[in-house]
Amino acid sequence: MDNEKNKVVVKNLYKSFGSLEVLKNCSFNVKDGEFVCVVGPTGCGKTTFLNLLTCLIEPTSGEILVDGEPANPKKHNLAFVFQEPTACPWLTVRENLGFAMKLKKQPKEKIDKKVEEIAALMGLTNNLDSYPSQLSTSTEQKVVIGRAFAMEPDLLLMDEPYGQMDIKTRFYLEDEVMKLWKELKSTVIFITHNTEEAVYLADRILVLSQKPTSVKEEIIVDLPRPRDVTSPDFVKLRTYVTDKIKWW
Repeated sequence: MDNEKNKVVVKNLYKSFGSLEVLKNCSFNVKDGEFVCVVGPTGCGKTTFLNLLTCLIEPTSGEILVDGEPANPKKHNLAFVFQEPTACPWLTVRENLGFAMKLKKQPKEKIDKKVEEIAALMGLTNNLDSYPSQLSTSTEQKVVIGRAFAMEPDLLLMDEPYGQMDIKTRFYLEDEVMKLWKELKSTVIFITHNTEEAVYLADRILVLSQKPTSVKEEIIVDLPRPRDVTSPDFVKLRTYVTDKIKWW
């Protein structure tokens, strides 16, 4: 992806809460259409990191640029998916998928077309008139993920969206996300504790250090897709990433 432009540039990001320094001189780029996973030790500041990227909190110093301009939720489409499913319970699947687009006052024809497209990609076509309470947890999370992708976001941030699901369901949903990402060419930053998940999904992995947090290492994942979790190259890279988190 060397010839592609940077979608996101994070420069010399610092964040302190009083005397507690959480982020220190954190810098990295994300290319347009790249899938980047972020891993790090428990308590290293991944949530603070995410909140800064979504502009929920301001950095102490440094900057976050999207398409060369300061990140601004009013200007840029910043979408996020959290660990818990957050589909609106009073809306049908169809209405949930189009909800963010409707808020952005996009034309009804465009919304309807995008909703049908996302539903087909995610296997939700038969659920369009159902409510979240009628769905399994994994299907509801598919709705939330589809809703985020439907926005055609400048940057999609995913914070351990499968953290509470069993292994089989995780793999299933990871494949669904890969399908959407490839089709829609979105730029994704995906935060996870799971190193296998990171190696399975990412073009590149950012390894965060202990607090005060910075990017300790960037790891290119040069493995063919779809990835075989039993292949020697996959296992070798997963072990390498795990060791980078464990040993300090």
